[in-house]
Amino acid sequence: MAGKILIVDDVATNRIVLKVKLASAHYETVQASSGAEALATARALCPDLVLLDVELPDMSGIEVCEALKADPATADIPVVMITAFRDAGRRLEALRAGAEDVFWKPLDELVLLARLRSLLRARETQEQLGLRDEAGRELGFAEPAPSFEGPGLIGLVSGRIEEGLGWKRALQPLMADHLLVLDRDAALADRPDAPVPDVFIVAASLLRPGDGLRFMSELRSLPATRHSAVCLMMTEAGRDTSAIALDLGANDLFEPGMDPVELALRIRAQLARKRQADRLRNSLADGLRLAMIDPLTGLHNRRYALPHLARIAERAAESGRPFAVLLLDLDRFKLINDGFGHAAGDAVLVEVADRLRSNLRAVDLLARIGGEEFLVALPDTGLEAAQATAERLRSAIGDQAVRVPGTTGLSVTLSIGLTMGGGAADDLAPVEALVARADHALLAAKSDGRNQVTVSRSAA
Repeated sequence: MAGKILIVDDVATNRIVLKVKLASAHYETVQASSGAEALATARALCPDLVLLDVELPDMSGIEVCEALKADPATADIPVVMITAFRDAGRRLEALRAGAEDVFWKPLDELVLLARLRSLLRARETQEQLGLRDEAGRELGFAEPAPSFEGPGLIGLVSGRIEEGLGWKRALQPLMADHLLVLDRDAALADRPDAPVPDVFIVAASLLRPGDGLRFMSELRSLPATRHSAVCLMMTEAGRDTSAIALDLGANDLFEPGMDPVELALRIRAQLARKRQADRLRNSLADGLRLAMIDPLTGLHNRRYALPHLARIAERAAESGRPFAVLLLDLDRFKLINDGFGHAAGDAVLVEVADRLRSNLRAVDLLARIGGEEFLVALPDTGLEAAQATAERLRSAIGDQAVRVPGTTGLSVTLSIGLTMGGGAADDLAPVEALVARADHALLAAKSDGRNQVTVSRSAA
């Protein structure tokens, strides 16, 4: 995976060694020898990741990390810190400053490169989600996320229940989140009503060596847990396993006997990243939904309906089976808005949409494509069946008054234009032409007295 990495170290030899290692892994590198130069370079070039030495001549690497995370232009750049001093307190400072990880010198090249690949993959995913979210906001259908979030749910999965309970006892005083001890089967159980952990802490060896990796792959394969963060609690002899785990998708690795304070810091960092990704995904899903759904009636809108109609036409062309296109318009709807107000008009549209929906099949297309105009497409439907459906829809609206607050009920009728598509090979009209034909039939229904179904002459 290509990426641009900023190497920050005041010793030229160290920078050169790292550059050679990273170049062999096909990374582009840039260098800085001081904290000030690192900050300026990061702002100017926006690297994909920063490898930052803790000891620098003008300011500490921890101060540099804090400055990077405080600047909106560089806050999302992952920072991996490197130090020659095995100082647990300094490591905690670096994590609190926002560093994604801290490596001791001499560096374990295998694990370091795997960690870089993991962080760069996560950053790429985050950037793509962010770009799509920004596009959605520019289109005007994404809403800001709520600022308050409650405690997270952390799943503790070990092959021995005593071990999981031990993790919980160590972490609970340090975290406001809910800690849930699970066995393997409970964690993988498909229970729709059960809460899904935001973060899983998994023993690398559940029952046998390698079980943790297999379990992690199973979590990644399930829709409910696919986006949960997964952190592995490693064993002493876990160097090769560490690199494999990171390449298979582990979000973080915990060393044996790690300080509970550091564990809590790392878990909270994973929870924050997971929630940020969830917000972006939810924003995208909401945006797509709002882009395709009419907010008043809950029906599909024109933006969705026309491409869907095109797919129905393509399938009909392949199968040789006909389909019907109906345009429906409420008669004299303006009189309702003018006489009873727009709230009454909205209530009528909602009720009409509900009645239409309840009188169509699940495979049929129903969309609101204008103020009081609806489009219906009936796949695999001949002319006789289409006419019967159109009459049923007309009766569903016209035979019973529409309930509107403040009135005894309003009488509403429907005019429908119908045309056919598909079937004969010489009648494969494009969807625009089909809609135009249905529209002409609708106009004829209106001019002939309303509250009726008119079939396009080309469909008769």
